[in-house]
Amino acid sequence: MTKNIVLAQGNGGEENAELISKIFYKHFKNEILEKSEDAAIIDGGRLAFTTDSFTVSPIFFDGGDIGKLSICGTCNDLAMMGAKPSYMTCAVIVEEGFPVEDLEKIVRSMKKELEKNDALIVCGDTKVVPRGSVDKIFINTTGVGVVQKSGISSNSVSEEDVIIVSNEIGKHGATIFANREGMNFESNLQSDCTSLWPMVEKLLAEGIEITAMRDATRGGVAAVLNEWAKQSKVCIEVNEDALPISDDVRGICEILGFEAYNLANEGTFVLAIKRSDAERAVQVLRTFEEGSKANVIASVTHQHDGRVLLLSPWGSRRFMDLPTGELLPRIC
Repeated sequence: MTKNIVLAQGNGGEENAELISKIFYKHFKNEILEKSEDAAIIDGGRLAFTTDSFTVSPIFFDGGDIGKLSICGTCNDLAMMGAKPSYMTCAVIVEEGFPVEDLEKIVRSMKKELEKNDALIVCGDTKVVPRGSVDKIFINTTGVGVVQKSGISSNSVSEEDVIIVSNEIGKHGATIFANREGMNFESNLQSDCTSLWPMVEKLLAEGIEITAMRDATRGGVAAVLNEWAKQSKVCIEVNEDALPISDDVRGICEILGFEAYNLANEGTFVLAIKRSDAERAVQVLRTFEEGSKANVIASVTHQHDGRVLLLSPWGSRRFMDLPTGELLPRIC
């Protein structure tokens, strides 16, 4: 551990995992927290409960804004546990001098996304701090959802499962980087920020056998797969050719030396599905625009338990490790 907090400890990767385990888990240790799911399952399995804070910069970006992101992020974490988002809190820290017009635009985005989830903001808090004490606006949302299917857990992935990604990866991280750095590309690149509950709801309605789901936010697909491999004590073997990556994201990665599977997503999730239901799950996801590029990307083995293997088109293998360092701060 470092003596002082560094940006890399908020990256969703190796440094972030170390910070959480050696500081927060050490002092807050309990059975629910140690499951390390996207949301806590409480009230005898009836409810899912989660919280998230949003500090994205810029606050308005191609494909969304901090308001839309704050609702999607928390509702998506509930959806990943098979829970329908129902009630939310909203706490806002606003800098003195922030335009009221921008605040209202952000709140309108939140309202629109709440309607997509059929969820309500039922309480909240507002703080205004002196100019320079915070960068424009930070938002925290907490959500409660009613579990529609129990037993979904990242601790239960097995050789009976295959791994699916719901759409093209890396769009949110690439968009935030391009917007923040003023990179003017002739492309349609925008964040994948969207609410995932409608897709999850249809998967459940179709009776798809879901083992685990995870919203691939900070640390991207690589972080999700590594967490699953460790938690379930399995090896996940990823077919590199099967990873859906748009030309726009691929171009940014080639210019900057990034890997798309390390970049954040805000409307793309990873699923562990029973092998017999995999094809049907992909078909269901592809009925949505947000799932049009859904694909099976990996199998589960015991080749190297606790690790993720990346299989290249040329037959070589290398480990897909947790991201390290700070690729891009304040992406969510």
